[in-house]
Amino acid sequence: MHKKRRRDLLKGIGAAGTIGLAGCIGGGDDGDDGDDGGDSDGGDGDGSDGDGGDGGDVETREIMYGVLMPETGDLGSLGGPIGDGARLVARQLESETDFSFDVSSSDTQTNPQTGISEANSLVDAGYPAVVGSASSNVNLQVTRQSFIPNEVVGISPSSTAPAVTQLDDNGYIFRTAPSDALQGPVIAQVAVEEFDASTVSTMFLNDNYGQALEESFVEAFRNEHDGEALERVSFEPEQASYASQLDTAMSADPDFLWIVGFPQSGIQLFRDFYNSFSEDFPIIVPDGLIDDTLPGEVGNPMTNVWGTAPAAGGAGAERFAELYQQEWDREPGVFNAHAYDAAACVVLANARAGENDGTAIRDNMREVANPPGTEITADNLAEGLRMAAAGEEIQYTGASSAVDFDENGDMKAVSYDVLRYQDGEAQVQRTIDFS
Repeated sequence: MHKKRRRDLLKGIGAAGTIGLAGCIGGGDDGDDGDDGGDSDGGDGDGSDGDGGDGGDVETREIMYGVLMPETGDLGSLGGPIGDGARLVARQLESETDFSFDVSSSDTQTNPQTGISEANSLVDAGYPAVVGSASSNVNLQVTRQSFIPNEVVGISPSSTAPAVTQLDDNGYIFRTAPSDALQGPVIAQVAVEEFDASTVSTMFLNDNYGQALEESFVEAFRNEHDGEALERVSFEPEQASYASQLDTAMSADPDFLWIVGFPQSGIQLFRDFYNSFSEDFPIIVPDGLIDDTLPGEVGNPMTNVWGTAPAAGGAGAERFAELYQQEWDREPGVFNAHAYDAAACVVLANARAGENDGTAIRDNMREVANPPGTEITADNLAEGLRMAAAGEEIQYTGASSAVDFDENGDMKAVSYDVLRYQDGEAQVQRTIDFS
């Protein structure tokens, strides 16, 4: 295993990719060409067993975590910025505390098998917790075949498939992104409120993310709004044309079209749409297709396209956005804040545990995130790290939302932004609180 020291890993990881919302990146595959490991001999420090450190020289130890994101493949344009949210925590704390950080980044290529291989490389290198992966199609495989059997904490900022909740994970798997069991009803609500819609045709990526989110939406549209799904058309990623699938979906004359996919596929899909159908016909997309680079790539302003995505409106949102802009020279997109929160939680849990051990980190995740305790945000994260290491009660309140884990490692309540493409970017129109 090739090893890289902390500063080598952090130097030049950079802001690969473009601004986007990696949304639910509940699907896709995941690939491999990122950093493949790091130093696995980080100090254990003082304190252990999930009860918090006992003081002493706790602020001189090394904290380790991995970042497993798609920097290539269908989600390549989104994975880099999401990963930067996770890497930002180490950069921030490295300059504000005496702790040192060993952070290793790996590329899943949006491919499950590559994701498993890269996850195993992180595990073998001794990383006790990993922020990732992004898409559910990859995350479900990575968690089952790598993280859970090796007792490593996995926390995804963007894997939204409902199946993640049902994992037999012995408590090792968390996520700061909301389940699509929530987003489906939100999208149905938006369709009725914005378009007074009663019929829809759906197009969805043929993977765990696309299938589950489409089913969640259709169930809510039918049962809660008496809506009718006319045509339900699946598609494969990154095809040369989606004209036939679009023809099938639009032939039923729906009130609107709902599309679940990722940016690389979305470029061709929307090009095909605008070649054959009206630019005024309403379309709704979830977070996976909220990407500010999309209108330019498609060659259309896409003002008929609305979307939903988990909001970044937590107590630490403003400070996080400021830090992200300073570090990466661009504004954060959706799920970037969720990645920051995921990394903050594993770092705080690691400090409280007093060692780079997956089980000890698992046992302290709720101790540092859920109430009660002193509120910790991006504004006072360094102080929170010192308090956690000393075993004091803290409650991390995130940049994305309140980070309050339920018994499944899911968020208890979240907010969603309703967006619309305007002036070449996805702009927030309003926010919906949902629990």
